[in-house]
Amino acid sequence: MKTLGLIGGISWVSTADYYKLINEGVNERLGGINFAKCIIHSFNYADIIRNNNNNDWESTFIMLSEACENLQQSGAEAIVLCANTMHLLADRIQQKMSIPVIHIATETTKEIKKLNLSKVGLLGTKFTMELEFFTSKLSDQNIETCIPEPEDRDFIQDTIYHELGKGIINPDTKQRYINIINKLIENGAEGIILGCTEIPLLIQQEDIAVPIFDTAIIHSAAAVAFALS
Repeated sequence: MKTLGLIGGISWVSTADYYKLINEGVNERLGGINFAKCIIHSFNYADIIRNNNNNDWESTFIMLSEACENLQQSGAEAIVLCANTMHLLADRIQQKMSIPVIHIATETTKEIKKLNLSKVGLLGTKFTMELEFFTSKLSDQNIETCIPEPEDRDFIQDTIYHELGKGIINPDTKQRYINIINKLIENGAEGIILGCTEIPLLIQQEDIAVPIFDTAIIHSAAAVAFALS
């Protein structure tokens, strides 16, 4: 079994989900009392948010790349960034690493291709929705992306930071998310990407009429596949 290096704390809530999903995935494949070999570097989320709010991606890049290098030196054989937004820096980090960085958008695109969808809705932080690091992986495979309206993007951003990132579940917030998703479906979305690893705390498949793509589950499954390859 290969050792995985997990970059977590962005937020701790989703990192706990990754740890659970990866260990369950290994055990499902190997049975008995087999579980994942992994090393976790967990950041203080406040440091990351401060950089994001200041648009200081260079400081975040330095933090992430140093953590990834430390994980590699400690025996990690692949890197798993346990947050969608941090994949803004994934390609740069990959250039510095001699081990693979398993890219969440690449793995999600593979799953969408399996269903032959041509247009999907994307929810996530404003960075994930508005910048191209995620949508470019989709467009490379001729998949069109639609995102919520500006007011809805602001709402999603605010609730990710102040509710979901703290593990707070608000029924009114859930209903607003469902309304936002339904507008994307009306706009032609054939599937919905839950492009923030905290959003599945609110939204499950039974809430939505089209297929959803839970990026945390997809990413974790790819990590398991690598570890057992």
